Amino acid sequence: MELLDDTRRLAVYTAYNTNVDAIVYLQGETVQRLIDELGAENVRRRMEEYPRQIEEPIDFVARLVHALKTGKPMAVPLVNEELHSWFDSRFDYDLERMGGQAGIIANLLANLDFSRVIVYTPHLAKKQAEMFVKKPNLFYPVVEGDKLTLKHPWEAYREEDPIKVNRIFEFRAGTTFKLGNETITVPFSGRFIVSARFESIRIYTEEGLKKFLPVIGEKVDGAILSGYQGIKLRYSDGKDANYYLKQAKEDIMLLKRHDNLKIHLEFASIQNRELRKKVIYNLFPLVDSVGMDEAEIAHVLNALGYSKLADRIFTYNRIEDTVLGGKILVDEMNLEVLQIHTIYYIMYITHSDNPLTEKELTQSLELATTLAASRASLGEITSPEDIKVGMNVPYNERGEYVKLRFEEAKRKLRTREYKVVIIPTRLVKNPVSTVGLGDTISAGAFTSYLAMLRKKGEL
Repeated sequence: MELLDDTRRLAVYTAYNTNVDAIVYLQGETVQRLIDELGAENVRRRMEEYPRQIEEPIDFVARLVHALKTGKPMAVPLVNEELHSWFDSRFDYDLERMGGQAGIIANLLANLDFSRVIVYTPHLAKKQAEMFVKKPNLFYPVVEGDKLTLKHPWEAYREEDPIKVNRIFEFRAGTTFKLGNETITVPFSGRFIVSARFESIRIYTEEGLKKFLPVIGEKVDGAILSGYQGIKLRYSDGKDANYYLKQAKEDIMLLKRHDNLKIHLEFASIQNRELRKKVIYNLFPLVDSVGMDEAEIAHVLNALGYSKLADRIFTYNRIEDTVLGGKILVDEMNLEVLQIHTIYYIMYITHSDNPLTEKELTQSLELATTLAASRASLGEITSPEDIKVGMNVPYNERGEYVKLRFEEAKRKLRTREYKVVIIPTRLVKNPVSTVGLGDTISAGAFTSYLAMLRKKGEL
């Protein structure tokens, strides 16, 4: 694919969140055992209460069953560190691998042979460092003797650093179990993520490295920033979300001292509405591009005060509502481009003066869904050649319906001031894994977008 060849010439910086993903391939019997242990009535009651975070086992089981019943991927924060032993005693992990958007994207781009990938995470324990691929184009920034040095992550770890473990429960369509008298069959394949949210793990750039961010900005064509969902409203040492968001804003401004640098923010689910609002208002206006899924755009719109539209997206998931919400976001946050990925389609929304044509924007999305299909088929992309696997994956069965609904949406809504493009996803029937597919789509879309801008002399 010619576009991928152009894209691989780029240099990219990615930060901040990495962790170890401990993966469980869920069986119906495992879910049944958990329900029986805690009591079906107790689980049903807690499902109705819909806990926003996991403080005790019943919170986990209630949210897990809810995710399985709807077949929608979900992430819920684990705030009680003492539950580690409960999880470890109930589950055998099928796989441990790189997790966290920054880490997943760094490994992906390094394996695709990008010219240079610089990854930064404030916590780099040895086990975490060893989850990065051993590629000569992958670097971690280190300050030595007041000079910036780029080393492979394997050579830059710090023994005393904390490590974050996220537990990922992969579920398959067709899995069946009972909740009391109710038989539940999982409608779609997906994942349920229990993400550790502990005080020891924070999102920031170390003080010594911070002054070198303009230098890093000069070394790359684009930056992909993520992990802000890990910020807490308040910390026991007196720091709060405002402190870390101020740091995040400074980082973006320092990176952008290099005029042409484009920055993409990969948004992930933030359960707390107050924190979500702070991230949106502080960071969205400073970046060029934002990526999210359809649940996340509903959360964002809700935080911005568009609760009725958000409810419609949650309830009906209609394309015209997503387009309308995307237009609002692009305008209110002054974004250059918004990318929304769902199980059945991917969409770009930009203003009409965007340098790329609708055809070029479509090509960018095509590359993104093809990369994601390759990852879903193989579990991991290990070389540029792997894209051929994704090219053989058909578009999902709702593809024609998606196109039809999109044309209807364009007729209903005023889109003359915008470029809105949508493509059906290439959907793997039995994916090896669904972890990192959204990150793969966003990284593929943003970097190919940059490559085409560069070709037109706009970067």
